[in-house]
Amino acid sequence: MERFSSGLAQYPFTPKTFQTADGHQLSYLDEGTGPTVVMAHGNPSWSYLYRNLVTALKSDYRCLVPDHLGCGLSDKPQDYPYLLQNHIDNFTALLDNQGIERCVLVVHDWGGAIGMGWAGQYPERVAGLVVLNTAAFHSRHIPLRIAVCRWPLLGALLVRGLNGFALPATFMAVRKRMQPEIKASFLAPYNNWARRVAVHGFVQDIPLQASHPSWNSLSRVEDSLTQLQDKPMLICWGGKDFCFNDHFYAEWRRRFPHAEAHYFPEAGHYVLEDALPQVLEQLQPFLLRCHV
Repeated sequence: MERFSSGLAQYPFTPKTFQTADGHQLSYLDEGTGPTVVMAHGNPSWSYLYRNLVTALKSDYRCLVPDHLGCGLSDKPQDYPYLLQNHIDNFTALLDNQGIERCVLVVHDWGGAIGMGWAGQYPERVAGLVVLNTAAFHSRHIPLRIAVCRWPLLGALLVRGLNGFALPATFMAVRKRMQPEIKASFLAPYNNWARRVAVHGFVQDIPLQASHPSWNSLSRVEDSLTQLQDKPMLICWGGKDFCFNDHFYAEWRRRFPHAEAHYFPEAGHYVLEDALPQVLEQLQPFLLRCHV
């Protein structure tokens, strides 16, 4: 596990580690006691994205928050296949290891495909779902600024060499300016070429064609969403998201017409940074209803 957790702003936690089937150390937060809330982050964030939710909920709930392999405080193997199915398998193995038989699942960004990849397989273990600016289904929509990061050679140079993905996220994914210590903490795990391997891997793993190695994995996740139709769902959406925009918000509402949806027009992709009080106002009563 990475050793720079001290000094991270608003992150007063002691991460734990879980060894994956192929011997890598997966870092995760396990804070609080009570009914379980599992949180799945995306790219280029990590468990740090959920720090304020954990702080707000841990007096009443057990909060389990993994860093996907290659992200946050987890190992960053350089030759690992950073593919959707591998992330789902690691996520599933951790929840099995921790004996998670029932939980509310919170997902954001790539955490949508990863978390729903688990939830669709085990709907009986899902008490409720919280969707934050994410997708778990195919789409041809990709912003040019992200498409450029997938270009051969140039993409690696931008993302790994110049930190051209994680760094811009600290101002492009929010509408409210981050405080310097928050920005530094988001970026702490990704401070050199080697540590950005999964950031680049996630960008490359966006399956836009049927020939892509993760196309079938995402198809299985999308198909499995039907298993979750009767689950309580809360959607909290930032309306100023340049990536997961209103197209994705409308698609979630079409697929889950019963979902309780809240749209925050002035919040960006990191909706928990821009609209935390408003999200908590909806989330806390939702959790109570799910865990009765």
